[in-house]
Amino acid sequence: MWDDAFPSFLIGLREGLEAGLIVSILVATLVRGNAKSRLPQVWTGVLAAIALSLSFGAILTFTAANLSATAQEAFGGTLSVIAIAFVTAMVFWMRRSARSLSGEIREKVTAALAMGGSMLILTSFLAVAREGLETALFLWTTARAAGESSGPMIGAGIGLVLAAGLCWGLYRRVLKINLTRFFTVTGMVLIVIASGVLGYGLRDLQEGGVLPGKTAFAFDLSAHIDAGSWYAALLQGVLNLTPAMTWLQVAGYVAYLAVVMTLFVRGLRVPAPAPAPRAARGEAGAEASAATVEAVAEEPSGEAPAPAPAAAATPAADPPATAKPTEPARKPATGSPEPPPVRRARPVWLVPAAVVAVPALIAGLVVAFSGGKPAAAQTVAVSENDCGKGFSAPKPGRQTFQMHNTGNKASEVYLIDPSSNAVFGEIEGLAPGTTRDLVATVGTGTYAWRCVPTGGKAVTSASVRVSGGGTTKAVLPLAESELQPPLTAYKAYVDTGLATLQGQTAKLQADFKANNLNAAKADWLTAHLTYASLGAAYGTFADFDAKINGRKDGLPGGADDKDFTGFHRIEYGLWHGQSAAELKPYADRLAADVTGLRKAFPTQDFDPSDLPLRTHEILENTLQFELTGDTDEGSGSNLATAGANLAGTKELLDVLRPLITKRAPQQLTAVDTDITRLQGLLDAAHKGAAWTPVESLDPMTRARINGATGQLLEDLAPIPDLLEIRKSA
Repeated sequence: MWDDAFPSFLIGLREGLEAGLIVSILVATLVRGNAKSRLPQVWTGVLAAIALSLSFGAILTFTAANLSATAQEAFGGTLSVIAIAFVTAMVFWMRRSARSLSGEIREKVTAALAMGGSMLILTSFLAVAREGLETALFLWTTARAAGESSGPMIGAGIGLVLAAGLCWGLYRRVLKINLTRFFTVTGMVLIVIASGVLGYGLRDLQEGGVLPGKTAFAFDLSAHIDAGSWYAALLQGVLNLTPAMTWLQVAGYVAYLAVVMTLFVRGLRVPAPAPAPRAARGEAGAEASAATVEAVAEEPSGEAPAPAPAAAATPAADPPATAKPTEPARKPATGSPEPPPVRRARPVWLVPAAVVAVPALIAGLVVAFSGGKPAAAQTVAVSENDCGKGFSAPKPGRQTFQMHNTGNKASEVYLIDPSSNAVFGEIEGLAPGTTRDLVATVGTGTYAWRCVPTGGKAVTSASVRVSGGGTTKAVLPLAESELQPPLTAYKAYVDTGLATLQGQTAKLQADFKANNLNAAKADWLTAHLTYASLGAAYGTFADFDAKINGRKDGLPGGADDKDFTGFHRIEYGLWHGQSAAELKPYADRLAADVTGLRKAFPTQDFDPSDLPLRTHEILENTLQFELTGDTDEGSGSNLATAGANLAGTKELLDVLRPLITKRAPQQLTAVDTDITRLQGLLDAAHKGAAWTPVESLDPMTRARINGATGQLLEDLAPIPDLLEIRKSA
């Protein structure tokens, strides 16, 4: 949370100090001009600006919640880019205007005093509203990037409170701060932070389909860097640097940082314009630069106020004979004086109340008419005899349904499209008498509830029609029977692989019998890779897997433990100088275990629901054991094993491809691209009959292999959910 708070703290401090300085100068100018009675007008304008900013933030929050997931990505990305434009303009404006801020504000106050109270309200409103709107937009985009609002809101709150304290200290001459240097340093830091926000916004636009290159990654270190570590969280929270970034993100980040920072630094070298001639010696105190405390300081008690410049005069305590600038000249009396017109007193609270109520009312109307405010959750009753009681057509957008089981049996509950059985949301195991929330995004289409009680028949509710929304993604359900053809095909592939493996381990036996260790090394690798390519069947091999491919980790005796057998035990002996006679018993046992597995496999239980899970789990093991070198017992063949695991994953995807294509063809496109990329990286580490050990890879190559594996795992992750067996089918 705290790493996400820093960017918002900085923007709150910077924008708060900027707005606070302007307000302080407004107040100081009125106090020095003996116009304290006009201070409520300044505070009214400030209050109006705050109300507008809060209302703008509410509109962003609630209207975005009504968009589809893709539209939310596009909307958030667009606003991120707009926020960067505002922040960039603010940084350059403050760098340019810091030295002359006091004089500019005083001129505006003088003009506003001459035109009446409404202009003074407008002046203070415009001075603060820009910073307030920028702050609201920047906070919204940073909160969206962080994925939570508490950290950014706390950071912004601390920044605003600190800014208010600094402005008060400057006004009361308690503090002295070189504000020009302050705005320069914070401007440079904000440019760096803005680069990250721009990169995040570009990624949102890619996810929303507005910009291309969603899968074109410049780097992917997600498998090499722990995203939950403190340093990764800090980099992502403060700078929006993530372990995986596309080429467009990197280009936008680097280009913005290089161009904007260069222009900003170059502008610092331009000499400041010479100050205007001063009308009197005492003017120096009143017209001090905004870069010092005197710009907003109240005159000490007992000290006469400094005279204002002739070009920007303010009302004085002892006016000249001519009329005050803020009052029209009085006409000489020609007869009986006319009584002044009686004005009805206006309540002092009317204008402040109006400036708060009007923006809030407008924001409420915008939210209401956009449908962004989530509707109250519907309570929908389900039972073994009645499903969807109380269900009415919901409004488009993200909706929460309270599902209450009024029956006597636990039930699976699905929100479906009755024409295709596609699932928009589901609850598994809703117990009798309990209520749970089901959250789903509703778009244009037809919806119904399907309840499947334990041991009972499915019950479907009446359907309702929803219009006025966008398209919504749904998952086409999968029946267990649909997995039977892929399962049959894959079992045949495994059975063939075990037959091949049986012959290869017999050849390995013969190598040790003939005392040919060089042949044994080559034949060991061939047999081990064959076994590694059968990864999707690991869960069905029962105890045979530990015997055939077990590791010494956790065994009391380590490499000498009696339970350390199979491929890795033979590998240890071959590359640690053991003789053929010492290793022959392990080869004999390996061949016997493989024969036993081949005989037992046709009768072993292979749960069809395990098949989709293995698409992800094979390479999870690869990332955990092979690409860390954890299983290397001396052969340096971890990358060869990783290639065999990849081949097994491809075989599994081939038998599941028709089912995946029917549900998410774009997912397979991304997966195929990832596989080709990883295969190329692995092939590059294969030199003839030798493989580069993982520990010998240069850091960049190793990071690329890990990153490519991590990206492939990310794109494989949705497949188990796509192919989950659902009773709604």
